[in-house]
Amino acid sequence: MSYDAFLRELAKAGLSIRKFAELIEMNPNSVSNYARLGEVPDKLAIIAALVAEMSAQSLDYRAVISRLELSAKKPRGGARVGHFGGDRQVPLDLGQ
Repeated sequence: MSYDAFLRELAKAGLSIRKFAELIEMNPNSVSNYARLGEVPDKLAIIAALVAEMSAQSLDYRAVISRLELSAKKPRGGARVGHFGGDRQVPLDLGQ
């Protein structure tokens, strides 16, 4: 689905990108980053289309999604707190 079509589906459901991301436990930046590609993954497209249709049929999609007990995705990469990009190498003892 194109990103523009995705935004139209969200609008039908009365959702912003931020609210949609919160609904499905995603980072809003992760969702909006698809604008650069011009397309969204099929899974997000399906969710947006179903949520829009449920809204059009006056069904409460929020109640359905809240029953799923979703967990937020963990950030990727080897970063740890206080270290940009992680610390993948073993510290070297150079006699300091």
